[in-house]
Amino acid sequence: MKRLLVVSVGLAALMVGVVGAWYAVRQEREFQRLVAAGDAALAEDSTYRAIEAFSGALALKDDSMLAHLRRGSAYRRRGELAAALRDLRQATSLDPAAPDPIELSGDVNMALGRYERAAEDYRAFTRLDDQSPRVLYKLALAYYQNQQAGQAIAPLREAVTLDPRLAEAHYLLGLCLRERSEVDEALLALNRALEINPAFATVREELADLYNDAGRRREAIDQLEALSALEPSRVDRMVNVGLAYADWGRTQSAILALSRAAERYPDESTVRVALGRVWLQAAEREDDPAALGKALEALQIVASSTGASANTLTLYGRALLLADRPGEAERALAEAARRPPVDAAAFRYLADAAERLGHRSTAREALVRYVALLGEDEVGRPTLERLNRLQ
Repeated sequence: MKRLLVVSVGLAALMVGVVGAWYAVRQEREFQRLVAAGDAALAEDSTYRAIEAFSGALALKDDSMLAHLRRGSAYRRRGELAAALRDLRQATSLDPAAPDPIELSGDVNMALGRYERAAEDYRAFTRLDDQSPRVLYKLALAYYQNQQAGQAIAPLREAVTLDPRLAEAHYLLGLCLRERSEVDEALLALNRALEINPAFATVREELADLYNDAGRRREAIDQLEALSALEPSRVDRMVNVGLAYADWGRTQSAILALSRAAERYPDESTVRVALGRVWLQAAEREDDPAALGKALEALQIVASSTGASANTLTLYGRALLLADRPGEAERALAEAARRPPVDAAAFRYLADAAERLGHRSTAREALVRYVALLGEDEVGRPTLERLNRLQ
């Protein structure tokens, strides 16, 4: 009897073990199925289905780093950043040596604008793996966004050493070096980025700006012309080339570039305004009636439209003043002074037109606004003396 009891107990224990093992195997299979289903949903960009699947997997195994990582990634792609961060932090706590959830946590913090926290995450990643140029670049970007350009330089140099063809890292290095006034080094970094990716438009924009600041006008315009060739459908690129030539004093080249833009985009007001600006500058500089006529012709159509900007109306008012039409100039400049964003020059020229017409109170009010906008140091003594005379 005792032997029978022992055998029965043994068989019962065996059955419990078998059932438990079978249940564990079944649970593991279901867990793996749900994770695979979540991965498949993510591959199809179905984040809602992915989150449901990973949540089901976590209901079976809440201590799975992988499932928390996957669900955190799905939440991130869905834009639910707080939920993503919770899952990614949990994944890191479950496996502190896993780099993926740490990197993704940094990405989420970057998206949240928490650049200091993002830098902490990326630094933690580099303590596990200091050979990832991608993460070194992200660390530098977090520093840069947090107004710490100086600290970004070291990880960027490491990144481009590990991957010399990482154009984004060369570009960011150029930005950081420029902020530290290391212009020659910045130009080297930016040009290296351009060698790697000649179509990198923002690099060309930065180079054009740097060359212009350094007085290297030809090289600046080369970059602007390259941008125009890269993006021929953008009228602003063509306009920028023309205005750059004008600022350089190359009026004919400016007019030629802008005339080409006008032929391609005959209805674009920005081209007409730019042409008007260049012709007006030529008329003011050379006392050229023909240039003044072309300036008025280019500006009049745009200025008469209901959506004319304050800047356009100011240019037109200046042209009318130069043409000795102060009444029309006063009306255009008064309208410019009422339209945001405020163009301080509108008040200066409005004062000129009003004073020429004998409208002293209008001239005085315009000069008061002009001085208030720019400050006494900026407007200079002659303007202040003129204001005193109008009191």
